Amino acid sequence: MAEIELTGVSKAFGDTQALEGVSLTVPDGAFVVLLGPTGAGKTTTLRLIAGLERPDRGEIRIAGRSVIGDTPAQRNVAMVFQQYSLYPHMTVRENLAFPLRSPILRTPEARIDRKIVEVAEVLRISHKLDNKATALSGGEMQRVSIGRALVRDPAAHLMDEPLSSLDAKLRAELRIELKRIQASLGATLLYVTHDQVEAMTMATHVGVLDHGRLVQFGSPREIYEDPVSLYVAGRLGLPRINALPAGLWAGAPAGAAVIGLRPEHIAHDHGPQAQVIRVERLGDQTRLHLALEGHALVTLADPHTALEPGDVLPVAPRNPLYFDAAGARIA
Repeated sequence: MAEIELTGVSKAFGDTQALEGVSLTVPDGAFVVLLGPTGAGKTTTLRLIAGLERPDRGEIRIAGRSVIGDTPAQRNVAMVFQQYSLYPHMTVRENLAFPLRSPILRTPEARIDRKIVEVAEVLRISHKLDNKATALSGGEMQRVSIGRALVRDPAAHLMDEPLSSLDAKLRAELRIELKRIQASLGATLLYVTHDQVEAMTMATHVGVLDHGRLVQFGSPREIYEDPVSLYVAGRLGLPRINALPAGLWAGAPAGAAVIGLRPEHIAHDHGPQAQVIRVERLGDQTRLHLALEGHALVTLADPHTALEPGDVLPVAPRNPLYFDAAGARIA
């Protein structure tokens, strides 16, 4: 495994600036998630590291060595795409073996057989090795796609929203599996998603991208509790952070235009009265959708609350986050 380092990396496609001055270090053995909406620059970052695109400016190093002049094959990274990218006429065994039979790797057949057995066991698809790819479920196909990257023992794994095309149940299962696999292998993994649940549950580090710029990098907890902007605060947390006028409650610092309140950071024992608009009972928790002086907000209540639409309850900030008119954090 190896550290990946980007220094001042920029990339434009015509008049569109995809990345602007991105500096980022993916530590050896870390699980780093790049988070942001469509167009933020996440996939471009992966493609630049993989060598599928060349930066206009900046430096890219893998294991301390510049790879700007290297071909994708010479960079020794493995990329998993959103789509399964399997050979349908081949068996699972043949799909897993294919990258190892590359003329560049020249892997002995005995080692190929051993690696296939090892990776199949890690991915729990040993019983599917002789099945054709077309006979697999969506989740199994994505496991094989991930396995094609794992068999190579690359310096780093790059994954571009590999779970986004799966249904919710499979995504939840494979999130757990992927984190288990990464931890067991000690692999350096850079993972792209717009799914905040994936970022919170899998990452050791999260990088938030906004229009091609890296705006914050840290642990999921750090990003969640100490965001540098309202934009970053909105990237993590479900339900999303409530953004309300700072003047709704007393005590806002000078320059504050917006108060950010996580749903769990709203007290119900004092403050102005809000009206219950909708009640979501989710078993382990209840979400209350409220209206306060014409502003919508979501808060959490006891799972057994008797509140119903039309009821009122007091609301007050607890551990609020403040932002200026441009969305920048005010300490």
